[in-house]
Amino acid sequence: MSDLLEILLPELILVGMACALFLVGVSTRVWARRLAPVLALAALAAVFVLQFAAAMGLRAGVSASDPWNTLHAGAFSDYIKLLTSGVGLLMVLLAWPTNPDASGSRSLNFGADAGEFFALMLLSLAGVMLVSVANDIVLLFLAIELASIPTYVMVSISRPLPAAQEAGVKYFFLGAMAAAVMLFGFSYLYGTTGLTKLNEIGAAFQAARSTGLAHVGSGAMSSTASLSSWGTLAVVMLLAGFAFKIAAVPLHAYAADVYQGAATPVTAFLAFVPKTSGMVAIIKLLATVGGTLWSFPPEITRLLWVLAALSMTVGNVLGLLQDNVKRVLAYSSIAHSGYMLVGLTALTAAGASTADYSVASRVRDAALQGVYFYLAAYGVMNAAAFGVLMLLPSRAYRQANLRRRRGHADDVTPPATTAETFDDLAGQGRRHPLLGLAMAVSCFSLIGLPLTVGFFGKLYLIKPALDARLIGLVVVTLVNAAISAAYYLQIVGTMFLRPDPATAEAVESDIEEDAAERAATEKYPRRVFPIGAAVALSAGLTLAFGAVFPATEQLTQRTHEAAMSHPSPPSAPPETGVALDAP
Repeated sequence: MSDLLEILLPELILVGMACALFLVGVSTRVWARRLAPVLALAALAAVFVLQFAAAMGLRAGVSASDPWNTLHAGAFSDYIKLLTSGVGLLMVLLAWPTNPDASGSRSLNFGADAGEFFALMLLSLAGVMLVSVANDIVLLFLAIELASIPTYVMVSISRPLPAAQEAGVKYFFLGAMAAAVMLFGFSYLYGTTGLTKLNEIGAAFQAARSTGLAHVGSGAMSSTASLSSWGTLAVVMLLAGFAFKIAAVPLHAYAADVYQGAATPVTAFLAFVPKTSGMVAIIKLLATVGGTLWSFPPEITRLLWVLAALSMTVGNVLGLLQDNVKRVLAYSSIAHSGYMLVGLTALTAAGASTADYSVASRVRDAALQGVYFYLAAYGVMNAAAFGVLMLLPSRAYRQANLRRRRGHADDVTPPATTAETFDDLAGQGRRHPLLGLAMAVSCFSLIGLPLTVGFFGKLYLIKPALDARLIGLVVVTLVNAAISAAYYLQIVGTMFLRPDPATAEAVESDIEEDAAERAATEKYPRRVFPIGAAVALSAGLTLAFGAVFPATEQLTQRTHEAAMSHPSPPSAPPETGVALDAP
């Protein structure tokens, strides 16, 4: 039982604090709404410190399982929990209530539901952590849904607008469809083996393959692993369900509408949490299919190749056609899922690319390390972009304020009060140079330019793909990186080079408008300090992990340890044969 407590301690902290926040949410007092983010931040900070201590050596290289082998913890899960809690801290800061009545901020309005909002956030983060330790298909499904279901509610309550409710409904129904597809896959995974433990299912697959791994001499190998038709169907259905979570093509259609409709901090949350849970689930599925030797049927490699190429291409091409920055970042998220799928394709293709088992093993480890590194890079560099959008007022909001100051009391505040479109960003880099610089750092890293963490992220994905001889996929990746530069640079160029498309009335009143804006932002450090701190941390870490090599080395070391740790405990093949031909 001590192992069980050790494995689930981070999740218990978050779930326990979420329950406390639900109780805090019963109160309608302002102090309760101000207390909610503080409690959420404290819980995530405690988990981060706990996991950081584990990552720095207190439990390095030690695996632990509960007495029923339902959970398995090791360097892999420690890294995922550390990453989730760290990025979770940034997400809480972005969602910090800055209104006088603590009902939200200019880009977020949860009203009196502050306790419930932050409780849902903690539950979703706990779901991601639970995915990383799950070694049972039932628990894995429940963990994935724990990470997803709270986000459906967060989207709907994030702001009282029809667009938010529409986004929440679309997200919920499509998420229900993805859950059904996942259950379909899990049912066939159980039906073909009669087992629910992932490592035991993997051992059964390995024992029943028609053509397994055959070691020849010292280090040489011949490998064409195969699955039965029912096993292949199970894997394909599960990949389809997980593809929805990471917004990969063809299950990507919801992303743009949901990202645009949700409040900006919720959009930032969606860009990381479901993607991380889905990617971790895919890695666990591949570990189950490939076993401890990571041997895969060629059909899996071809499917991942197609998913990666389509996700990158569709995401980047459609991103070029958008005029809403949040929709641009939505399609960018789809493309980045494709980049991570490049690493997973290299993982599955490594065995077929070389006859030397030791070389294939190094390629697989490098591919896994690249995926883990890119998850951290994307979580860090993406937060700054959404934070900048939160801190910049929309053009319609500025014009409404100007008309209101001119005596037009009947004017109403526009739905979007913070920046969402390119018109909203025009000229804001010159007006707010620090925010413009933070957006530039984020965009340059998302492109993958040197001296940013995004550069190393793409490098760590492309190198194992080259070693696995996926030349065509590498070319597609590089072409898409060049395409993405067009809309990322458009964001930066709009902020610094494009004039503010203000009306003639506003242009004539620049002095009056600037004076009013300065007066309105005198309380800026006190009111929006948490959001500004999140932007500063995100931009700073993006540069630190890309340009300060000791910091880069530390992150690389953590990802290397995670890559060397198998997501599931080892298991011997079953003594009795398991029929894999029919469910």
